[in-house]
Amino acid sequence: MEFGLFMMPLHPPRRSPSDSYDRDVELIVQADKLGVREAWVGEHITETWENAPVPELIIAQALALTENIILATGVTMLPLHHPVDTAHRIAMLDHMARGRFYWGIGLRSLPTDLQLYGVEYDSMDDVRERGREALEVVLGLWENADSGKFGYEGKHYQVHAPEEMAELGRRLYFKPYQQPHPPIGVAASSPNTETIRMAGEKGWIPMTNLPNRFVPDLWHTCEQGAASAGRVANRSELRLGRDIYVGETPESAREEARIVLGKPFEEHQWKNRQAGGILGHLKNDPGMADEDVTVDYMMENIWIVGDPSEVVEKIEQTYEETGGFGTLLGITMDPDDHTLVQRSQQLLMEQVAPKVAHLN
Repeated sequence: MEFGLFMMPLHPPRRSPSDSYDRDVELIVQADKLGVREAWVGEHITETWENAPVPELIIAQALALTENIILATGVTMLPLHHPVDTAHRIAMLDHMARGRFYWGIGLRSLPTDLQLYGVEYDSMDDVRERGREALEVVLGLWENADSGKFGYEGKHYQVHAPEEMAELGRRLYFKPYQQPHPPIGVAASSPNTETIRMAGEKGWIPMTNLPNRFVPDLWHTCEQGAASAGRVANRSELRLGRDIYVGETPESAREEARIVLGKPFEEHQWKNRQAGGILGHLKNDPGMADEDVTVDYMMENIWIVGDPSEVVEKIEQTYEETGGFGTLLGITMDPDDHTLVQRSQQLLMEQVAPKVAHLN
């Protein structure tokens, strides 16, 4: 089993963006030294708790300060950006990384992000359609960069490569460092999403942070997508995001997790999940009241919290209940005492990771 980071990134709004980014990069640098395989950095425009509107800039800085860790967008919100810009920005980052890069994609975005960008839609199906068109354009531009000839006429985008001006050296030409493109990751944030089927069909990286009980059905959908394209889905490609906190003792782990995981859950995530109608995903009993989804409930039922030996047991349990996965992504947090998350990451990689390495 490999380990990675999923960096939304979560920061309390009172923290300045400058300090937030310093902490994120510091955590990635430590992760690289500890042998963490990859780090995915999220993108949001209007979400004050997730203040990384251009994750590629964090990735670019982290690339210069690390040696082995793979950096990734987690994810590029395709409906927000013109695909010509996306194609060139992501390809350039792949060159800067010399291939130490994954491209995570999303077909939706927050309603407030869409409003800011002036994206009009009647339903999220319209937004997904826009995202799928953007993806087709990006992949088409890369595929046809050598010939310099490309044309696309869609509902949302009309993109045509210019006629080559050989005497001036002007034409469509730019493509990624990795061929035919960087490995693509697709996130599934709801049980009935079709994006996981697309991951299977295309042979892309499937990702989810849904609780254990949803994962077997998600994986079955991924397998169906793969079978429809004549391929076999590789479960070792599955990335599973989890809130993880490792303490020195069971008691200190829970006390510290109330600060590291509990505060952002109470102040931000609980409210967002309830407003989005997805708080129920966290309920082991559908009859539970929303108010019963507390920090204590999360700590004992959803999160992975404990001393190293307890965390090993919980990871093994997660592996068994989900049917298996290849990489466990720890969701990063930003408490005032940053040494808490640094120490947890060190304990995870030095005292937990070797004991679960056989799971794959």
